[in-house]
Amino acid sequence: MPIATRSRKSKSCTVVGGCGFLGRHMVETLLDRGYHVNVFDIRKTFDSDQVTFFIGDLCNKEDLLVSLRDVSVVFHCASPSPASNNCDLFHRVNIEGTRSLIQCCKEAGVAKLVLTSSASVVYEGKDIKNGTEDLPYAVQPMDPYTETKIQQEKIVLEASCDKLLTVAVRPHGIFGPRDPLCIPTIAQTGKAGKTRFIIGDGTNIVDFTYVVNVAHGHIMAAEALTTDSPLPGKAYFITNDAPLPFWDFMSRVLTGLHYPAPVYHLPYWLVYTLALLLQLLAWCVSPITTLTPTFTPMRVALAATHHYYSCDRAKRDFGYKPLVSFDEALTKSLEHFSHLRRS
Repeated sequence: MPIATRSRKSKSCTVVGGCGFLGRHMVETLLDRGYHVNVFDIRKTFDSDQVTFFIGDLCNKEDLLVSLRDVSVVFHCASPSPASNNCDLFHRVNIEGTRSLIQCCKEAGVAKLVLTSSASVVYEGKDIKNGTEDLPYAVQPMDPYTETKIQQEKIVLEASCDKLLTVAVRPHGIFGPRDPLCIPTIAQTGKAGKTRFIIGDGTNIVDFTYVVNVAHGHIMAAEALTTDSPLPGKAYFITNDAPLPFWDFMSRVLTGLHYPAPVYHLPYWLVYTLALLLQLLAWCVSPITTLTPTFTPMRVALAATHHYYSCDRAKRDFGYKPLVSFDEALTKSLEHFSHLRRS
């Protein structure tokens, strides 16, 4: 291979799910760093003359293969929203789609595959303080989404070999501009007057991670992923490395959008029990109608337990550190969502 062609390929990549929240930030960061970027997704949500778009089904080999030609790295960011509660879709995209992608990467001669996993793969609704990658996978995942993310991560890491090196990045609590879930949901509950209550004692510490730092972590992992590095077949937590009380984050977002901060406490056991009962009710009526409870056991547990993670392995193995501080990230995010402020 001529030197010019080899150099171009080394800076060429495909972002699977590149039209989503994280995926689009990945694309923008990669372009800033001189990469040639392909985007593969089920639909096109933005325009860019710097990007080559491929629209198709992740499980369709013919759709997928054309987007992987002459690229060295694939970033797999495609995943349904955890809030969709669509078990069939979780399985199709996270498991079947991932198997399809691995097969196509091998056929196309892709050298590296970086998976967007999730810190929730080790979470069972119990406290995790400064958790490391040595924690076992959750034996009792909190929801169907997490169950499929565990299987997905195992599939990707077990596929690592000399011809296709793989690594998994586990972000936690992603937020930032264009965030479709975290800050808009807080604003929506604030508007509905449902944010006056704190679940538990309000002291639980968690990680929230700015989306640009998540993209940065993916790219650093990809660039460090070589056969003689410690990365192949491993998972890495990526956070802002600045955990804080969950209810402090909620309060800062709410007051930043001109809504009152929560002040009244509810017992964790009470709210969790109600969430379980609502989940059971939703299951009972599912043959007749669809009921989507606001509070699921997973959401209640996340709001009332400690769950923050160590980035030490990522720091040691590929020099990760956040580009944007938490305070700056929150300021940028609230500016982006200024249209959600209470008038």
